[in-house]
Amino acid sequence: MSKPVKRTLIIVIVLVIAAVIILPRLGASKADNPKAPAAGGAPGGKGGPGGGGGPGGPVAVNVVVVQPQALNNVIQSNGTVLANEEVEVRSEISGIIEKINFKEGQQVRKGQLLASLNDDELQAQAERLAYTVKLNEQVESRQKQLLEREAISRQEYDIALADVNTIKADLQRVRAQIARYYIRAPFSGEIGLRYVSEGSYVSPTTQIASMQDIDQVKIDFTVPEKYSDLVQRGDSVSFTVGGGDKKYGALVYAVESKIDLNTRSLRVRALAKNPNHTLIPGSFAKIELTLERIPNAIMIPTEALIPELQGQKVYLLKGGKAIPSPVKTGIRMARQIQVTEGVSDKDSLIVTGLLQVKDSAAVKVREVKTTQTYKPLATEE
Repeated sequence: MSKPVKRTLIIVIVLVIAAVIILPRLGASKADNPKAPAAGGAPGGKGGPGGGGGPGGPVAVNVVVVQPQALNNVIQSNGTVLANEEVEVRSEISGIIEKINFKEGQQVRKGQLLASLNDDELQAQAERLAYTVKLNEQVESRQKQLLEREAISRQEYDIALADVNTIKADLQRVRAQIARYYIRAPFSGEIGLRYVSEGSYVSPTTQIASMQDIDQVKIDFTVPEKYSDLVQRGDSVSFTVGGGDKKYGALVYAVESKIDLNTRSLRVRALAKNPNHTLIPGSFAKIELTLERIPNAIMIPTEALIPELQGQKVYLLKGGKAIPSPVKTGIRMARQIQVTEGVSDKDSLIVTGLLQVKDSAAVKVREVKTTQTYKPLATEE
């Protein structure tokens, strides 16, 4: 902003402040002048005796009686719906798919065979080793009989026994390799779209399908750093998805152990039941997290709060006068704010005419309501 514009803006602000201070005094001087005409005409009129807030008289104000009320400290955030468990189905080794044993969108059980690769070569090796094991077991049995008759040395028998155990280990290794040619479900869940066909050549980098457990879903979101000490396991979460109005519930079950240095926020994860699979992983979620519940909070309309250099204050009605009271505030809502110090239950709080009210000045009550029935100025008819 240029210097001429700043100078002009400062002059306008000074003139406005001077008008606010001087004009009421001019009106009061005019009322004290017996030659000046009456502001409201006949007695009892708006400016005459008995009027509500004429020049020089008490300011007419609206008052609300403070009543404690339940307050939920709720913050809003954006998050994402995640599957409870999710995996990309891939093969551990390269080969030709011989058989696909699932249908897209099918529910599968843990350990269920999903696909198998051609393993003819390994099956042949396993069969050969099985025959070798059987032969070596027969040799070991005969050697044992000879050892019992002391026809051979103990060393000769130990060699035969070692040959049996070695071949068995080789057979076990081949069978473990064969098992890698059979792809099984790692958990119970729903399998997604298939990306290969029977006869396709696959490698460990080839995605065969995706699989998810969505009987429960995770809700992943973040909260600002200043709320990090208030988030706890078991906190209630409500959320909507896809811009819809239906609300779902979840419970926080895990909180990240550190603050994200880039966003200065804390990652939180909640768990929600999803028996009908209406919640789809990847959906955008709008989160409401209840951090704490205050059963008897002192809430006042935001327009009753007056900022000062030293803090904030409100005016309380006591003995027909406006008495200033410094306050400390807490949780701020759209139309109300929590007061932690300076206002008590059943106090009478002045909410209108605050620009005209002076410290310890007499005021005239125009309307009395409670904090629970009072409508803020923006919604009054």
